[in-house]
Amino acid sequence: MTIQTVSTNKSHGGIQGVYKHASRETKTDMTFSVYVPPHPAGAKLPVVYYLSGLTCTHANVTEKGEYRDTCADLGLIFVAPDTSPRGEGVPGDPAGAYDFGLGAGFYVDATQEPFAQNYRMWSYVTQELPQLVAANFPVDPVRQSIMGHSMGGHGALTVALRHPNRYRAASAFAPIVAPSQVPWGTKALGGYLGDDRSAWRKHDTVALIEDGARFSDLLVDVGDADPFLAEQLRPELLQQACANAQIPLLLRRQEGYDHSYYFISTFMSDHLRWHAARLTA
Repeated sequence: MTIQTVSTNKSHGGIQGVYKHASRETKTDMTFSVYVPPHPAGAKLPVVYYLSGLTCTHANVTEKGEYRDTCADLGLIFVAPDTSPRGEGVPGDPAGAYDFGLGAGFYVDATQEPFAQNYRMWSYVTQELPQLVAANFPVDPVRQSIMGHSMGGHGALTVALRHPNRYRAASAFAPIVAPSQVPWGTKALGGYLGDDRSAWRKHDTVALIEDGARFSDLLVDVGDADPFLAEQLRPELLQQACANAQIPLLLRRQEGYDHSYYFISTFMSDHLRWHAARLTA
């Protein structure tokens, strides 16, 4: 599983790298970043996967997430993929909107044309990328966790709920918890998966929980000044679903914080320490 090194930089004693490879799932080149903290030779380290939100690439969290100091302290590998396939011939939103198509893969495997060939982000983040990371970096395959922001929070929570024995921890910043019930989600799920709403449920955190999916416990932060809170994020729906299913949920409403990386970077260390406690137990 060959990767091409785009760049490497030393940071907090470890190596922040950016890599590229030809993806079998998206049939495009895909770029992702990996931070490997300082560690003894031969050690296998726990790994945290981070899924980004609408319009983002790997670069947003890599440059603004402020995770390396904590990852170096805790001995965590941090992996950040792109949010969609890209390149010549990859279809985007016909109107050029930011919330569908390029930069907005929504972590599903599309079934509708013209997106079905390339938009296979579910299989990419749950199968191809972990295999690639395991083949090229010193990860412990039994100590994995996942987190994300906004659309990526949606992705992280749905991935964890559908693979509860693979991931030891899952958390999210400002996740889209019920995409079947909000404008961003209905546009994306309808465009990628078609009009049959029953097919959407396996990519909807609240619906998955209603249908019996379970996870050990969840951490979610939202900012009470987030402009998308009431219409797109709907954290109260997750709170109710978890209460009904008896899933422990720590939902924190952070006063004055918005949807940006100023918010994410403020609470990134909290999330990583929460993950580390479960990855090292």
